[in-house]
Amino acid sequence: MSVAATHADLATHGPGLPADLTIERVEAIGVRVPLARRFSGSHYSMTNRCTIITRVYTAGGVVGEAFNGDTDAEQATILGILTDEITPNVVGRSALRVEECWEAMLPSTYDILRDRSLALQAMACVDTAIWDAVGKAVGLPLYQLWGGYRDELTAICIGGYYRDDEADVARQIERYRELGFGGCKFKIGGRSPEEDAHRVRLARRAAGDDFVLMVDANQGYTRAEAVRFARLAGEVNLRWFEEPCQWLNDRLSMRDVRLITGIPVAAGQSESTRAGLRDLIADGAVDACNADASWIGGPTEWRRIAAIASAYEVQMAHHEEPQVSAHLLASIPHGTYVETFDPDRDPVFWNLIANRTPFDGGSYRVPTGPGLGLELDWDYVERFRSTS
Repeated sequence: MSVAATHADLATHGPGLPADLTIERVEAIGVRVPLARRFSGSHYSMTNRCTIITRVYTAGGVVGEAFNGDTDAEQATILGILTDEITPNVVGRSALRVEECWEAMLPSTYDILRDRSLALQAMACVDTAIWDAVGKAVGLPLYQLWGGYRDELTAICIGGYYRDDEADVARQIERYRELGFGGCKFKIGGRSPEEDAHRVRLARRAAGDDFVLMVDANQGYTRAEAVRFARLAGEVNLRWFEEPCQWLNDRLSMRDVRLITGIPVAAGQSESTRAGLRDLIADGAVDACNADASWIGGPTEWRRIAAIASAYEVQMAHHEEPQVSAHLLASIPHGTYVETFDPDRDPVFWNLIANRTPFDGGSYRVPTGPGLGLELDWDYVERFRSTS
């Protein structure tokens, strides 16, 4: 082989990479797991936990594999977009050309008669699997490939769900500690600020001072109610107040809540576009942005948002999805906590990953295998494969 040919090959594939990372086909599998009971927040409830497994097969034999999202009712639509619209646009392209692949998927969002967020979720599935293929090709975990700022994160359990039994608050907190979590994102917003503040005080009493405690209203309060709750719970030492205000004027209302009360505000998961997240950050509405890579187009887009946040000294969080978020948050200096649920609320995370990293002493060590570093339990996949 000539020197010129060698240089041309390195320019295409890079040193130490497989000869061909051309995407040959994409496979997508829906998973739906019934929950043991109904879980309710401020204005929502759910009885299933869902995800989509995506596998990107390359000509050189590397297979990128990921699972993303928790959308239930529209899962079939997302799978259809992924299979019929996105896959034809990425097949034949190199997985190494991540940005090119992302732009090639973007036309799936242009249908003005369809909810764009569904196409962005489909894009996220493929984008995450492509990144897994790249990590496997270079033999590095994604958090190192993306920057490698840390290899361990404090683990937070999303919980504090409403139950009629007041004593259940302490039982929930005790359960999270037993599972190895170092904190809880506690649900509020479904009852009065006075009752929610009382519940949060019970949680702090049960947790102790060394336990990270934040609250999540899921857009359940008016601005005035959010301020009232914050004042009532002022002595609880809340790490942040997530989505405190109803959606109608949430950006400006959240800015007011953080400035009036002094409690940091977190939000972003309900924004599906880069422009929406940019404005949330630039308008001073948040101290922490919890954009969800599985809802906004994948890790490629999330990392762009993280760069914007850094310019405004805003921290990055992530809504759920620890299998992806751990790598993203650990890769940057302004990342915060990896969060998930207990096994009853998210049986997918606890059972789908055959080599799941345990929570230990409040921390989660980021998987060190190449790519996402995950091995899936395919018996579990087949047991709960979606039929619609």
